[in-house]
Amino acid sequence: MGFDSTAALAWYRANRARSRALFDLLDDDAYYSQPIALRHPIVFYEGHLPAFSFNTLVKKALGRPDIDARLEALFARGIDPHENAGAGAKAAWPSREEVHRFAEEADREVIAALERGDLDRPGDPLLDRAEAVFTILEHEAMHQETLLYMWHRLPFAHKRTPPGYQPRVDGAPPAQDWIEVPPGCATLGVARGAIRFGWDNEFPARSAQVAAFSVERHDVTSDRFLEFVDAGGYRNPAWWRAEDSAWIARERIEHPLFWERDEGVWYWRGMFGRVPLPGSWPVYVSQAEASAYAKWRGARLLTEAEFQRAAYGSLDGERAHPWGDAAPDSTRGVFDFASWDPEPCGTRPKGASAWGIEDLVGNGWEWTSTPFAPFPGFQAMASYPEYSADFFDGEHVVMKGASPATARELLRPTFRNWFRARYPYVYATFRCAR
Repeated sequence: MGFDSTAALAWYRANRARSRALFDLLDDDAYYSQPIALRHPIVFYEGHLPAFSFNTLVKKALGRPDIDARLEALFARGIDPHENAGAGAKAAWPSREEVHRFAEEADREVIAALERGDLDRPGDPLLDRAEAVFTILEHEAMHQETLLYMWHRLPFAHKRTPPGYQPRVDGAPPAQDWIEVPPGCATLGVARGAIRFGWDNEFPARSAQVAAFSVERHDVTSDRFLEFVDAGGYRNPAWWRAEDSAWIARERIEHPLFWERDEGVWYWRGMFGRVPLPGSWPVYVSQAEASAYAKWRGARLLTEAEFQRAAYGSLDGERAHPWGDAAPDSTRGVFDFASWDPEPCGTRPKGASAWGIEDLVGNGWEWTSTPFAPFPGFQAMASYPEYSADFFDGEHVVMKGASPATARELLRPTFRNWFRARYPYVYATFRCAR
């Protein structure tokens, strides 16, 4: 697990190339738009990615001077989306040419630092085990997914469909059944030093005894969720937590955000166009909607510990991935930017867990019922101390697994994602448990 500067440099270049390709999907008219009111305009993110890398590795870890203090500050950090507060306005965003010049200079500085290679310094809080390097690499990979669910809300006319892309809508919804998972131990987190890099909320390791439970083999599909919609589930407060019921009424929400209804016909709003609602796709909803549906079904959501047991447990111990120790590839799940949209549930049986549960990693993050909180012994990381600590507030909920836009480097058992329970924009699905 020694630091490989050549591999880190290649990863950084690949990240930057992918980010540029994502921005190139948009026409110029979209650049200053704000497709999600709770987030910054698009211009911010094209500056934020190189600014974060420069600020974290070059300025903070290596003590190098500014290249443009104003833009480094402007693009320093995004926001945590909250339903009651927008991103706010900046006095004046720079031109795209100015953003590109800044990004190019920041990239030159970061690449020069990576090429030098002296970035694994035991005892240095920022560079012990090359922490700052992996922080910037995973930060950009995670933000690429954020970009995509922002792009998802843009008018189709502002996006360029990649040549040959067609969403996969074939296939009937898979037969759903319940799988019994026996009691056992689930590992949450990981011991410091046991993996090359992890975010601070992944440490330290602890064990949780998980009682026997049942869980559905597949994620809840759109056709199953449509039954809830047709039964008036959004209008019946009996299925909702009180605060969620008030949100539903206030915002007049009647169906998942990714769905649209036109002249009585349901459609899925895809990345590049609408398609008749694919009943076999996993439904993407907020945690509040997932919880209401589960309650309507007489079930509940998995806890984080149950997810770990369902995904990584086996009769012989715990696995590196649900399917075992083999490296992630396209036969195991829909992840690593494999698709611009979901794919039918149950199409990656080689990715099933030891218990036969499918799509636990890929095709959509999975909501749990567990509030995002630190593990006992938590220590904020030096390179990004606010990364987790700012969100241990009881309002954020753990998601596990991966979506079609989750980089393969993040597919480790201990990786934790989180959002507010009523945030509907992420590529997040769920399955019922009892």
